[in-house]
Amino acid sequence: MSGLSLLAALKAFDATARAGSMTAAARVLAIQQPTVSSHIQRLEVDFGVELFHRRGRRLELTSFGRTLLDYTRRTFSGEEDAHALLAAAKNHYVGRLVVHAIGPHNVVPVLKLFTEQFPLVKVAVGVGDSRTITEKIFDYQGDVGVVLNHADHPDLFGTPFRTQRLVVFVSIQHPFAQRATLRLCDLQGQRFVIREEGSTTRRVFENELKERGIEVQVALEMGSREAVREAVAQGLGLGVVAETAYVPDPRLTRLNISDTSMATRVHFICRQERRHAPLISTFLGMADAVSQRLIDTSEQPV
Repeated sequence: MSGLSLLAALKAFDATARAGSMTAAARVLAIQQPTVSSHIQRLEVDFGVELFHRRGRRLELTSFGRTLLDYTRRTFSGEEDAHALLAAAKNHYVGRLVVHAIGPHNVVPVLKLFTEQFPLVKVAVGVGDSRTITEKIFDYQGDVGVVLNHADHPDLFGTPFRTQRLVVFVSIQHPFAQRATLRLCDLQGQRFVIREEGSTTRRVFENELKERGIEVQVALEMGSREAVREAVAQGLGLGVVAETAYVPDPRLTRLNISDTSMATRVHFICRQERRHAPLISTFLGMADAVSQRLIDTSEQPV
């Protein structure tokens, strides 16, 4: 297989692995589906490898295919960033930016600033927990992630954004709602409505309780902050969220716990080798500007 045909075949493989089907890959590459199929078959035959398991119409990467995808993503994401750099120089920033965030509260001010300055850039925003977002950034399924307490990894670049304290809250019908101040030990034995495993807020909260020898009951696990808030409002238990995610509600009361400083730290992350890609670099620069503005207005710095 010649160098050019190998490159074309690798592009066909990379697009298929990311898009999930040869038909979708053909649309991405603007070629015919049989051409994509031929490229992948040629790779498998010429090198004696199996890249995909065929499950009817569905394709699943083999172990070797996942390893190859790691290499092709490094190669072709660099090519895409080079195209983006040239397009930015020519067209004053056009293209698409994919952002994954733990929620809207920290990312929206940056999005507002970015879209005002670069209205031609299409921005797609996904929401998930920090672990899932980090995996997506590692796997080139997004450009920028907004996470809590980001993992220190040589392939990741992270810039601190803010520190946000954790808030414990209850239904106004709960006895604690009448207490002006509580201590953390007062939570002993209380029922909590809490986020699912993988939530950084949950991990920080549970670690603090463990260090202080305090045990609570996890009455319900919920998949979103909104679900937690509604369950607490209905009297199903106490809740805990970051202060930026706490939404005042006449059915709820925020508790004043005097002897704890539980907090999470928000970071904007990207892959280390992509931090200077034009759209990513500009977005991160705007995040730094918003972070400084928060500090200047006396919000808690990181």
